[in-house]
Amino acid sequence: MYNTYYTYIMSSLNNTTIYVGVTNDLERRVSEHKSGLIPGFTQKYNCKKLVYFESFSDIEQAIAREKQLKGWVRKKKDALIDSMNPERKDLAAEWNIDSSLRSE
Repeated sequence: MYNTYYTYIMSSLNNTTIYVGVTNDLERRVSEHKSGLIPGFTQKYNCKKLVYFESFSDIEQAIAREKQLKGWVRKKKDALIDSMNPERKDLAAEWNIDSSLRSE
């Protein structure tokens, strides 16, 4: 069976704070971040925009990439985000995420 794993970056609405994570279900995980119901960094800093992601077929590669990105300085992370999403749009904006879970 083929699985897909993701390394992703969430951003605060004003792009001042970013969060790097890894998951095996990007839509579910982004929905959890957007809901604001799960305590932690993304809730505290209002990180609700998916601004970057990569997919992998091996969980070890996804985790290694997450660790690599977390070790980068902010300027390097910003350049990576800008290479895929220069306007810093929410890449999950068009996804069918249950709006009743969102904390406005």
